[in-house]
Amino acid sequence: MNKYLLLTDHVYNYIVEQINNGELIAGSKVNESAISESLKVSRTPVREALIQLSADGLLENVPRKGFIIKKLTKEEAKETFFIIGALDGLACSLAAPFLTEKHYKEMEFYIQSIDLAINTENFSMYQKMQEAFHHVYLSLCPNRSLVDLLLQLERKFLKNMDGLGEPEFTKQRLTETNHEHRKMVELFRAGKTAELEQFMKDVHWNVEKAEIIPL
Repeated sequence: MNKYLLLTDHVYNYIVEQINNGELIAGSKVNESAISESLKVSRTPVREALIQLSADGLLENVPRKGFIIKKLTKEEAKETFFIIGALDGLACSLAAPFLTEKHYKEMEFYIQSIDLAINTENFSMYQKMQEAFHHVYLSLCPNRSLVDLLLQLERKFLKNMDGLGEPEFTKQRLTETNHEHRKMVELFRAGKTAELEQFMKDVHWNVEKAEIIPL
C-alpha cells in the first residue's frame, strides 16, 4: 500500500510539474496513456493522481472528455486569495508560539537565498526557496488540517515564473514579495501575531494581486 501511495504521489507531482512548466496549459486534456508510458507505470496510479488533482482544483473531470487543465477566472482567483490569506494568517498565529531562534535564522537564510535567486533571474530556485521559507512556520502549525487545506488552495496558482512578464517586471514583483517575507519575520520576532495575521490577509495575499496573475 505504501509503495502504491508513493507511486500515486510521484504521478501527481509529475503532472503538477508539467502544469508549472507550461507543458500542460489551461483547457488542454490530460493524456493518461502518455503519462503512463512516460513514467512506466500502470493506468491505476495515474487515474488516482488525476482524481486527486481534480479534488485539489487543478483539473476538471468533464464527462465524455476526460480530465482538463482547469482555468480560474479572475473572480475565482480573488475569492481564493481571500481564503488563503485568512488561512495563512491563522497558521502564522498558531505556529508563532513554537518558533525559536533556529527557525528565525532559517527563514532569514531563505530570504537571502530568494534575493540571490531574483538577482540571478533563477526563478525556479526562487519558487523552491519561497516554499522552503513558508514551510518553516507551516511545519510548526499544530492544526494540520488547516495547513493541508491551505496548501491545496495554493496549488491552484502553480505557474511558470516566466509567465509573469518581462524579467525586470518579474524581479520587481518578487522583490516586493520578499520584502513581505522580511516583514513577516519582524512581526514573528516581535510577537505581534494579531498584526501578522492581518498583514497576511491585507498585504501578502491581497486580493488585488490576483488581477495580475497569468491564469
